[in-house]
Parts: sequence; structure tokens; C-alpha cells
Amino acid sequence: MAGFLRGKQTGMQNDLSAGITPILFAPDEQARFGINSQISCLAYDPVQSLLAIGTNESKYGPGQIYVFGQRRVQKWFTPHRRTSIRELSFVANRLISRDSHHEIAVWDLNTGEQISRATYSADVCMLTDPMLDWVFVGLQNGDICAYDLDRERTAIFRIPNFWRERDPNARGVTLLGIQLHPRDIGQLLIAYSHGAVIYSFKQNIPIKFFEYQIPPGAPGGNGEVTKETRRPRLTHALWHPTGTFVLTAHVDGSLVFWDPKDGRVVAARSIYKTKITTPTTSSGPPKVVVPFTRISWCCKDNPDDTGLLIAGGHAQDDTQNWLSFLELGPTPVYATSSWDVLTNHFEGKRRLTLGTPPGADVLDFCLIPRFSPHYAGAQDPIAILTMLSSGEIVTMRFPSGYPISPTNMLHPSVSFVHPFVQKVAVSTLARDRWLGMIEKRNQGEPILKGGVEVARRRRWYDGRNIVQVAHADSIVRIWDVGYDDEIENPSQLQVDIARALQRCEDVDITALDMADVTGEFAAGTRTGEVVVFRWGGNNYFGRDEAKPTDPNPGGITDISSRAEPSLKEGLQPFILYEMMQGPISVVSVSNVGFVAVGSEGGFLSIIDLRGPSVIFQAPASEFLKSEKRPSFLKSHHSSPTRDWPVAIEFSVMTFDGDSYSSIACFVGTNMGRVATFKLLPTGEGYSAKLVGVTNLSDKVIAICPINADTGHTAAATGPVVASLREGRQVNGILVVVTQTEIRLFKPASGKGASKSFDDQLCDAAAVTEFPQHGFAIVALFGDRTTRAYSIPALKEIGRKSLPMLDASRTISASITKTGDVFGWTGPSEIAVLPVWGLGKPLENSDDTLINPELAMPPRPTISNFQWISGTQYISPTDLDLLIGGPDRPPSARMIAAAAAEQRSARPAAGASRAGSSQEGWGDYLSRQLAERTEKLNIMTDSVGDLQKESSGWADDVNKYVKNQKRGLLLGGLKKTFM
Repeated sequence: MAGFLRGKQTGMQNDLSAGITPILFAPDEQARFGINSQISCLAYDPVQSLLAIGTNESKYGPGQIYVFGQRRVQKWFTPHRRTSIRELSFVANRLISRDSHHEIAVWDLNTGEQISRATYSADVCMLTDPMLDWVFVGLQNGDICAYDLDRERTAIFRIPNFWRERDPNARGVTLLGIQLHPRDIGQLLIAYSHGAVIYSFKQNIPIKFFEYQIPPGAPGGNGEVTKETRRPRLTHALWHPTGTFVLTAHVDGSLVFWDPKDGRVVAARSIYKTKITTPTTSSGPPKVVVPFTRISWCCKDNPDDTGLLIAGGHAQDDTQNWLSFLELGPTPVYATSSWDVLTNHFEGKRRLTLGTPPGADVLDFCLIPRFSPHYAGAQDPIAILTMLSSGEIVTMRFPSGYPISPTNMLHPSVSFVHPFVQKVAVSTLARDRWLGMIEKRNQGEPILKGGVEVARRRRWYDGRNIVQVAHADSIVRIWDVGYDDEIENPSQLQVDIARALQRCEDVDITALDMADVTGEFAAGTRTGEVVVFRWGGNNYFGRDEAKPTDPNPGGITDISSRAEPSLKEGLQPFILYEMMQGPISVVSVSNVGFVAVGSEGGFLSIIDLRGPSVIFQAPASEFLKSEKRPSFLKSHHSSPTRDWPVAIEFSVMTFDGDSYSSIACFVGTNMGRVATFKLLPTGEGYSAKLVGVTNLSDKVIAICPINADTGHTAAATGPVVASLREGRQVNGILVVVTQTEIRLFKPASGKGASKSFDDQLCDAAAVTEFPQHGFAIVALFGDRTTRAYSIPALKEIGRKSLPMLDASRTISASITKTGDVFGWTGPSEIAVLPVWGLGKPLENSDDTLINPELAMPPRPTISNFQWISGTQYISPTDLDLLIGGPDRPPSARMIAAAAAEQRSARPAAGASRAGSSQEGWGDYLSRQLAERTEKLNIMTDSVGDLQKESSGWADDVNKYVKNQKRGLLLGGLKKTFM
């Protein structure tokens, strides 16, 4: 009976929700975009071109691992318990993680499942190599353990704390990091808090110790001159890309370069100065130095051409944080260079500063190499992913530091922290319009190229959910969220609001909207400006010819010259409207050439883009003259004293009492009033006329004009407006949702039906369509529940809880015409929840990450000169034998590597003989290692014999020369006296 009465009150004859039953209201969790918590670590695989991101545990969710590939390729990995991810590393088709609970976990990138895990006591770091089946785990007490990736267990191999053995009286000796020699895999560089050690797997002993001492009178890294010898604690230790030198970094800002052969200091410097260990009388005031957080010894394709990328080490009183790049240039040939040449080399060719956003420190960075995973992931890098203390990511070119936009370069989820998001809006854009919106921009190759998206079903929806995401750097990115189907146009559009305004500071975006047919876009700012963009070509492509303009408060300015020079075709800046009446609270772009703007100052403006011109501008106090009578039941809600627009919609419908349809603009305010305007043609354009004001109970959340006969939206589109000349009428109804009620009425009288919410405040609402079933009002409430109501009976169809949403941000949620709820789950992550689903939870992606046809490049090896000079080469298979012992069965990679070594190292006859042998692989590897040692000893003996023979020959020559000189002298004397 209630439904029948409400239908009569609204004049609706049809039950638009007749085909929707409560069982159909079952929200799915279709997808999530963004990062669930603060980013803690990064890793990149240059072979597969994949990026891994780890997060910290927080109140918004547990620590999680994300792996991203090209376009929309992604997978996520969730640990079995709540934890924070501390470190990530790629090894073949596996991902290795270390978390805050001291657990090493191995993940299968193909399936997304955890393969194995092991727990250690107080681990501080881990080390992997693309060619090894081992994970070296450094413990806080200084010991190093090894985890067998092939056998999925901890090996018995263990390296003790060598520094404590060297100096038993040293206190607090902890391990800080470990690194394998880039060419000789048989050497391991260990960084302790007191110094560095080179450990030899071959000899199973430490072969060199490095302890940095600053002599009295020397300034050191921080410029402090004292009369005592200082030993600054160590923070990092690194190999030169060819292993020629060792670098240690210290807490005082010192960078010390060592000769690993004899353990001498080659040079010592800071970021600013060189020769810091030379005593001096005038070094200037001491500085407080920011600790080093990350150092990479980078190299070009030629590993001898190097440079240092450094995070930290600069003075604490510097006004801006940055990354420092010390370009060292080609490394001198060690065997033929003097000591002065080697020392002068580390003075560097130049120092570059790579700027980062102010107000945040650089915690870590991840290099993006072009091809090779070797040389500690620092060979020929093309970009840098920088992680800031704020939780954001910045991408820069290497080594210039020029910022790289993540648009179409990284996964959309990564852009949510690149930088943080200020505002999100969703529009349901016509499919044919969106398919034609592919921008043409001068841009480099995408950073991520790996993975393949799983084939999804094709669902040809007439409308696509297009999300507009405004970031803190004033960039707006626009892309298709999809319906868990094949996305025909997965590219992103980019709009630069700061460039359109010609300023970089004080640009906070507060309102967004995109027309769902024409694709025109508008954005409003906190300072009261509105920028309108249109799709088209750039007349200034390749040229930066932005014309300076004078301020024009209340007027419209042509800003087409402010287009981005690199954008050939896309959303181009069209006009700038300087409303300047407080922050823009709402902006609405119609499909028939109108833009309506409301501000928190209480002003409303309507712009006709055909001029363009402002056809209406007035404060809300002028056109909302009727006094609102607050309800006694709603008196517990405090009402603001000033009224301003918060929701605007354009429509075409027949008003109550009219015999024709008109273009209408409906404006809802924060005090629950709905003003109705008619847009009437005049001689040269249009004018706006107020025809009525309807009072509701509270802040307007949504205004939805619908066709009362069909339920479809009564939007103002080009074909509908054109049909008005033929006398076509649209029997429209206005559905208005406030925080405390739903009201259906015929504008502009306000007569109709309503339903109140008695328990919770509504934060988002929309009239949604369930294809082949009908229409219903879907609303989201502050208690994280979503509810569906029938039209026109306003009967509750269903109610479901959405516990994954952040209760403090439901006010920022959106609901689309297709019934998709877009809500925040944390500071940088949104969930997409279709309410007309099956109640399915979020499922991991079935995308393929690993391409098995991509071969791992061989690991660099020692040079011929190093071999001849006595360096014994240890291959990865040899290291497997040294660590795992002879009883460990060979892994698949070990067998393949051994076979490859056998084919390349032995002649055909020897290979045939080895192939016919019945010995096992373990015996073969043992014999191979013994043969190599024997051959090296033979070579050493041969070189020693050659040295002895050469020495004897030199002695004979010296004796002969002496005899000749003596004979010559005696012969002269005889001639003189005889």
C-alpha cells in the first residue's frame, strides 16, 4: 500500500524495481587500485621487467607484496600472518621476501602462492644472486646463514662474526650488510658496524679487514677537527662494479675507497670535499650530517665507467633533500696506473643533485637497469624509483634527475602514491567516446614491459566507468576501471592543472567532473579557479609558447596556448574561469555545452561554452530566499549558517504545470535546498531563469533526474535537446538523496514522496540500473553498509555490510549509474564493489608474470689477467658444492649450468669421455673442482719456474756485463803504461 501511495504522489505509474529481488543485491569485491599501506621496500627484475612493492603493517591492513608488469598486469602476495615487509628480491621465477617477524618467504610468481618459509633470529639483511639457489641471511649478531631455495630448507653452512674474532674486546659489533663480488662469486664483502671484511668461500677464511681511522687534525666527513684518532662507525660497504676497489661509508659522512688487494686506503672524501683524512688547520665549522640510507655504485654498459648514487650524507641544515650522484668516469687501469692517478680518480668528474619533493626524506631507491640484473642491479640504469619518508614514490631519469610521469609508464595502482591522491571522481562515459580518447604524446618506452594479462570475457557495456584521479602535484589521470572484463582502451589520459594555471604552488584540486558523452573535463581548485579541457589537437605541439595573461576575476580567459608541448592530441586546456569566491565545492559539465560551478563562498555560476560566456552568476543568498523550517526531529543535527552548492545536475524534462520540456539545471546545497533553473535560448545564446526552490531535510548528497516511464537517466544530450524543437517531451522525476532522506518529486513544485533514514547518515547515493531487471536507488552509509531502495515505493530491497571500507572516508565514496561503489579502504587504496553481483570476495589476478623464453644473461666473470695473476675462478656450480657439500643432490639449475660449463670448457673429445662416464653429478663436480685447483697449481708452479729461470738468466747477463767492463778497463790501463 505504501508503494502504491508513493507512486500516486510522484505521478509514476510503473514499478521500476519490479524485477529486482533481495537475493540479487549481493556486492562483489571486483578490484582494488592503489597501495594498501605505507611502502616499505622496492625491487625490480630487469630480465622479466617486473616491479615488486612491499608495504608495512598498519591499521588499514597487513603488510602486503604487489608485483606489477605492463599496463594492468599485477599480482599480490599476502603473508600468512600480519607483518611488515622489509626486503624483496627476484630470483628466477621466484620472489624472496624478508619481513619484520624475521621470516624469509619464497613466493612462486607463476601461481602467486608461497612455496616455503624459514624463520631466523634477529635477521638484518638478506642477499640473493640471479644465478644462485641460495639466500644469504645476515643476523644481528654478525653470523651469516644460507637458505637453500632448491631444497627449501636452511643449510648447515654458517659464517661466524669475523670482526668479533679479530677483536674480542670490541663492543656492539653488529652486521649491517653483505654483497657478493660482482665478478668473482667466491668472495663476499661483509659490512660490520666497526669495519668491513672480505671472506673467501674457497679458503673459508677472511682474507682482508678494513677499519677506517681518521688521524688527529683531519676533518673527516663532517669537518670536525680533533686531536684524537677517530674510528667512525660504518654504515655501508660496496664493491666497485669490477671488484677493483671497495667502498665503505660511515656515520660522519665519510666515503672511503680501499684497495682490496693490500687493504690500503686509496682515497677518502665526503659528498662535498676530498682528502678528508689529511690533517689541516682550517676546515670550517663542523656539520651535522644526515646518515646515509642507500648507496649504489652504478656503471654504464662498460662496467669500468662508474658513478655513485647516494641517498643521505648531506648536511642536515640544507633546505632541501636530494639524491647525490658523484660521476667518477672511466676507472684507471689498476696494473699500469700510479697511486696518485688512482687517488685523483675518486675526486670525481662532477657532482649532480637530483631534487626530491620538499618536506620528505629519501628512505630508499630502486634503480631500473636497462637489461642486466648483475652488478648489484646497477648496470646501465635508465631510471630511479625513489621512496620517500612520506610513503610516496618519485620516478626520475638517470642520471639527470628529471622527473618521469607514471602515466602509461607504471601500473595505475602505483600512481596512487606517485604522489598521493587528493580527489577522485567517477563518470560513466559512452563507450564509443572513450574508445576514441587515446592521447598522442611524446613519451619514452614504458618502464614495465613484463607479464601478460589474462584473457577476460567481453562485456560490451554502453558506458565505461572512467575514474578521474587528482594528485598532489596537480596532475589528473583519467582511465577506465573496467567491469572485470577486457578493457579495450587501457591507456591513461593526463591533465596538468598547474600548467593550465601557470603556477606550481598553491594548486589544490577540490572538484572534478567529465561529461559522459562529449568527454569535456573540468577541474576546480581551492583558490576558486575552474579549468575546462576539450579533446583535440595541439596547435602548439613541440613549442612552449604559453602566453602570459593578466588576472581576470569573474571572467573567462582563453588558455589554449598553455597546452603541454609534448601532447600532440588529447585533452587540451580550453578556458579558465576565475570565480574567486572561495574553494570550488562542485563542478558539473553537461553534454550540451554548459558548465555549472559552485563555491564554498555561496556563489553559483553557469557558463555557456559556445561563447564562452558566463550566463548566470549570483550568490546563493539571492536565489534561495525562502526560509528553511528545520524539522523538530532533525534538530540534533547542527546546521551551518551559510548555504553553498554541493551537487549540480543538468537534465531535460517537463516541469510541473508546463506542456513542453526544457533544459534544466538542478542545484543542491549543503543546507538541503534544491534550486531549479531553466536554460532558455535567447537571441545570441542562452539565459538561466530560476523557477523554484525545494526544501529538504539536510545536506544534498545526490541529484538524479530520471525518466518516470523507463527509469533511464533524463540527461541533457545533443539528440534530446535537438528533439525539443519537434515538441518531444520527457516525463521526468527528480530523485534527491540527502544525508537523512530520499525524496522523489516533480520539479519544481517539490510535491512527491519521501523516506527518512533514522539510524545513519547517507554519504553517497545514485539511481542505478541492473540490466534486464530494473532500477533502484543504491546508497552508502556511515556505518559502512550499502542499501538498495525500490522506485517509486522506496522500500528497502537489501542491506549489506562493506567491512573493507575505511569508515572515516565513506563521505568521499562514489556510486555510479551501473551500481559500482568506489570507496576508500585506506589512505591510498580504493575498492570497486559492484552491488549487483554474487557476493564474491576479492580474488587474485590470473595474469602471467613470467616469460620462460627470456634467458638470464650470464654472470660476469674474472678477466684473463686476473686468472693469470693467480685468482682462482669459482663458478655458481662450484659455490653450490662449497656451501651445500658433496651430499646435496644437484638442483635443476645446477645440472643445467654444469652441463653448459662442461660443453664450453672441454674439447669435444673430453666432453664425449665425460658423457660416457658413470660417475654421478656430485662426483663430477668434486672432480671438476679438484682439476681446476690442480691446473691452477700447475700454472702457479710454471709461473714460479719461469720466474726462477728469468732471474738466473738476468744474473748471467749481469756477470757478463761486469766482466766486459773489467776487461775494457784493464785493456785501457795496459795500453797506457805499456
